Amino acid sequence: MTAPLYLYNTLTRSKDLFTPADPARVTMYVCGPTVYNFAHIGNARPAVVFDVLARLLRRLYPHVVYARNITDIEDKIIASAKEQGVPISVITEKYADIYRKDMGTLGVKLPDIEPKATDAIPDMISMMERLIASGHAYAAEGHVLFHVASYKDYGALSRRDLDDMIAGARVEVAPYKKDATDFVLWKPSTPEQPGWDSPWGRGRPGWHIECSAMIEKHLGETIDIHAGGIDLQFPHHENEIAQSTCAHGGKLFSRFWLHNGFVNIEKEKMSKSIGNVLLVHDLIKEAPGEAIRLALLNGHYRQPLDWTGEGLAQARQMLNRLYGALRTLADVEATANDAVPPEFMAALLDDLNTPKALAVLFDLARQANVATDKAEKTRLKSALLAAGSLIGLLEQDPEIWFAGGGIAPHIDADEIEALILARATARKNKDFKESDRIRDELAGRGIQIEDGPKGTTWRVG
Repeated sequence: MTAPLYLYNTLTRSKDLFTPADPARVTMYVCGPTVYNFAHIGNARPAVVFDVLARLLRRLYPHVVYARNITDIEDKIIASAKEQGVPISVITEKYADIYRKDMGTLGVKLPDIEPKATDAIPDMISMMERLIASGHAYAAEGHVLFHVASYKDYGALSRRDLDDMIAGARVEVAPYKKDATDFVLWKPSTPEQPGWDSPWGRGRPGWHIECSAMIEKHLGETIDIHAGGIDLQFPHHENEIAQSTCAHGGKLFSRFWLHNGFVNIEKEKMSKSIGNVLLVHDLIKEAPGEAIRLALLNGHYRQPLDWTGEGLAQARQMLNRLYGALRTLADVEATANDAVPPEFMAALLDDLNTPKALAVLFDLARQANVATDKAEKTRLKSALLAAGSLIGLLEQDPEIWFAGGGIAPHIDADEIEALILARATARKNKDFKESDRIRDELAGRGIQIEDGPKGTTWRVG
């Protein structure tokens, strides 16, 4: 019997036993991208981390509904579309497609549901009408605002006191607000801006109401897990809790809240002003997506992660070791039986402890490199593949990995094989000068070759 799953719940500030409200339908929502530009490595961390959680949940429960939204209406999108002179859909569809492909290169599976904010406008309007009717929101000058003071538990997620927030709030020039902390649910659109008809005039939604409405529409009033980056904890997730709880008559909105830590670049905060923003779209041209994924999983998801070029190179070498172990097991077939080692599973069940799980994976690789018994080799190969699949690793053929993983555009596998064949011919003819020249040429391209009893193998890096 599988051990229980414990997850750190930001709401309770403790590692709690996870038990879904309905084991036959486990629900999880992760805040997805705002699609007006390429995703950076910080955006990739929640996509990868919560992809691992989705894989784990699917192993534990018969039916998991995982939703990750697309924010396709927002002021930055509008500004980008205006600058380029195109409808917002041209911007959003382009970057949503790039996001899916880039995350797919990192081994991130598509969610079960990928709702778009613009498809849920009627649901947002309905939620706002209920909030107004119950006294938690009000309309003013074409706007609809949530009245924060009406919800006594506001600040529970981020541990912020309402009185302190009011005292410390900047005075905003917005005479239609009752309190400075009140946040926008709906705002008017000018004739040239995208907008939808509503009881309060033509306008568009605020960011926070979007997620609440999409969750209600696709997952229900109470969900099991809501997740995202730590930067979303306040005000986005705090505001979601307030408006959803009040719209549903006080019902619990999410039973668990999970947040991943920031990604820093070479010990500095990622910032456009510093110029250290690393785009996934660029990184996957330089390194295998699987190496990027492993580098993101090398640290515990709740802790800040310091991204370095050295760390990425190390992740690549780590995968060389793992795939190297699988290569030594090429003569045995993995079993179809459930082969995830208990200690590997135990690490993931302990709040997704991926560093500990990876340590188990490397111990399996160490054992594989010295195993001689066929049954033992079969067991180890099965365990490596099953454990790797659970966290989205080792899903390629080892030979494809060592050929560049299919992601190095400067590598032509057929050309490399032709050069290796030419080198073998030169060696057979005792033309060692030509043989050495070919080896040096390959090395110059970043190709390492190894001669063994079964012939010559090669790998990138």
